[in-house]
Amino acid sequence: MADADPEVAAAAEELERADAAAILRWAGERFAPRLGFATGFGVEGCVLIDLVARHQVPVDVFTLDTGLFFPETYALWRRLEARYRITIRAVRPAQTVAEQAAAHGDALWARDPDACCRLRKVEPLAAAARDFDAWISAIRRDQSPDRAGAAVVERDRRFGIVKINPLAGWTDKDVWRHVHDHDVPYNPLHDQGFPSIGCAPCTSSVAAGEDARAGRWRGAAKTECGLHTLERRQP
Repeated sequence: MADADPEVAAAAEELERADAAAILRWAGERFAPRLGFATGFGVEGCVLIDLVARHQVPVDVFTLDTGLFFPETYALWRRLEARYRITIRAVRPAQTVAEQAAAHGDALWARDPDACCRLRKVEPLAAAARDFDAWISAIRRDQSPDRAGAAVVERDRRFGIVKINPLAGWTDKDVWRHVHDHDVPYNPLHDQGFPSIGCAPCTSSVAAGEDARAGRWRGAAKTECGLHTLERRQP
């Protein structure tokens, strides 16, 4: 669906064939200091952190720290900060995991994963977005149906700001080529059958032949946490 914002639509068309570094530089020039980058520490996010640092893009790098990351993810967070000499800010939910359990019952993610994602990811990002005019994400079009129509630059109507997807046109091979060419730190779980990594209770390994996101919310009719759903492209 075409974006109703002429500036956003023009930028999307102009930058569609630009490389990720050029898209990031444009974002910094256009939106800094009200530009954020939300990383979940997937391999794509690590690539973007490398590019942001390499090209000195002025962006507030943060993560939605649900309190439910794998230990390997928390360790990667510190490795990336040390490697690139940056601070990756933690944006946390209003409630700790224990407080959420007291209010909504234990293991909400098992009983109502949409509600858990809303409390621990969507609402915290909505609060953080008030400080930004644009945010950068690490999604790729080939990851899921909800992401297939993502433009390089688009209006994110869920959060009321511009969303920039520098890796929208990349493939999995493109991502890993960059990782190996530039020695980018990444989560060791990727080498253990976890192509897509989210919160520990809702992420499992993937068997040969399964979709890359089959390990996310396994057994539930859910493929997205709510940050990148088709709602963002509705009029």
